Amino acid sequence: MKFNQSKCWILHLGQGNPGYTHKLGDERLESSPAERDLWVWVDGKLNRSQHCALAAKRANGALGCIQHSVAGWSRDVTVPLYTALVRPHLEHCVQFWAPPCKKDIELLDCVQRRVTNMVKGLNGQTYEEQLRSLGLFSLEKRRLRGDLITAYTFLKGSSEREGTDLLSLMTSDRTQGNGMKLHQGKFRLNIKKGFFTESMVGHWNRLPREVVMAPSLSEFKKRLDDALSHMV
Repeated sequence: MKFNQSKCWILHLGQGNPGYTHKLGDERLESSPAERDLWVWVDGKLNRSQHCALAAKRANGALGCIQHSVAGWSRDVTVPLYTALVRPHLEHCVQFWAPPCKKDIELLDCVQRRVTNMVKGLNGQTYEEQLRSLGLFSLEKRRLRGDLITAYTFLKGSSEREGTDLLSLMTSDRTQGNGMKLHQGKFRLNIKKGFFTESMVGHWNRLPREVVMAPSLSEFKKRLDDALSHMV
C-alpha cells in the first residue's frame, strides 16, 4: 500500500515528548499541533477545549438555520427539532472528548440554554425548571447517562466478558446497596478522575437495586431515566 506523504503528519503526545522526526520512505514527515479523527479534534496534550468550541459552533449554526426557518417555537416543535438536528453535534463521540473544564462545560450548556429560552411560555423559569417542563436532561446528566448505560452493557450485556476485566465488582457480605457495587480505585493523579472506569463508579453505586438489576438494556434505560429525573 502506498501512502501520500503530503497527507501524513506526526502528532506528538504527552508532556516531555522529545518530538523526534520521522520519515515515510525518504521524505520527512511534518509535525502537527492537532489532528481530527472521526470528527474529533485531538492535540498533543489531549486537551478537548478546541473540539468543544467547534462542537458548540456547529450546534449554534444548526440552531440558527432552524430559527430562521421555523415561525413558532412551541415545545411540541422545539424538542423534536433540537434533539434531532442540534444536540447530536454536542454529543458525537462525547465519551471520548467529554469536557473536564468548567469553561468548556458552560460553553456547551449555552447552546441548550439558548433553546430553552426561545420556547414560548417558559420565560421567568430557571434553567432546571425549563428542562423539566420540556422533558430534557442537562448535557452533563446525559453524558453521565451514557456512561452508566455503557457500564451496564459491560457488566450484563453483550460485552459482559470484557466488562469483568474493565470493571471490578466489590465482594462483600453486606446487604446494603444495589447488589452490584463497583470497586472505587485509588489514584495519585487528578487526571484519572476523568477516566470512564473511575468517573461513573460513585454514581453507579448509588443507583437503586431495581435499576442495576434490570433484565434488559431497554428496561435499564427506562428505569435509569426515572432515577435520573430526580437529579438536578
